[in-house]
Amino acid sequence: MGDILHNLFGSEAKELQFLNRLSYVMIFMGMVTFVSLLFENVPYGRYSNTKYGFPVNAKLAWFFQELPAFVVPLLLMVGMSGAKLSQLPNRLLFLMFFCHYAQRSLIYPFLIRGGKATPFTSFALAFVFCTINGYMQARYLSHYAEYPADWVVNSQFISGSMLWLVGFLINLHSDHILRNLRKPGETGYKVPVGGLFEYVSSANFFGEIIEWTGFALAGHSVQSAAFAFFTLVVLTSRAGAHHRWYLEKFEDYPKSRKAVIPFIY
Repeated sequence: MGDILHNLFGSEAKELQFLNRLSYVMIFMGMVTFVSLLFENVPYGRYSNTKYGFPVNAKLAWFFQELPAFVVPLLLMVGMSGAKLSQLPNRLLFLMFFCHYAQRSLIYPFLIRGGKATPFTSFALAFVFCTINGYMQARYLSHYAEYPADWVVNSQFISGSMLWLVGFLINLHSDHILRNLRKPGETGYKVPVGGLFEYVSSANFFGEIIEWTGFALAGHSVQSAAFAFFTLVVLTSRAGAHHRWYLEKFEDYPKSRKAVIPFIY
């Protein structure tokens, strides 16, 4: 893989420049996505629509679309020197990213109960995003990121890492609540209760937003910030759509709940 990247870029300076530009493209695409989502919901799950392509089984879609963000870092770690991974900050940040996508690609899809099929377009876009982001985050951390020797005891790294862990756990717990809303044999949607669902309609999204915000804080790079920004845009938009849907569908839906950020939005 090292030979492939060397042939593509010719030098480390050019690859680093590419990684930086890729981050700015992701931020720009986040802004474009924000505008587009004002007019159209992300077309998967309850918003699935056949105009976006043939349906892909939910479990298969989640497995294959998230897999690149697990496999690409793995290949970069195993197939290349990854010199910067000898440094503790790089190793810990790499591990944060890797753990999330190990769970998201190898565990989460096989816990799904039912689940609406994903239109092929949504599946393909998610696959491309995870491939690009997996390369961008893992390559930067394993080969280019430079941190002070005492970065792991810096308040920014500690607070960011704690946010990442809290967000990760909120996300796992909220997904568990959603999976167990329906008893065996039941169909249809139910109002989620328990955990942070008492405060927001999309506690799972809130957890993921917190998770990647913490990652960006601890990572202190344009690469991690671009990912956090893109996540914030997509998930707040989807959470808003969920919230409106719940309010329209359930007359007794708790009016005190916010969409995704407790007490705020």
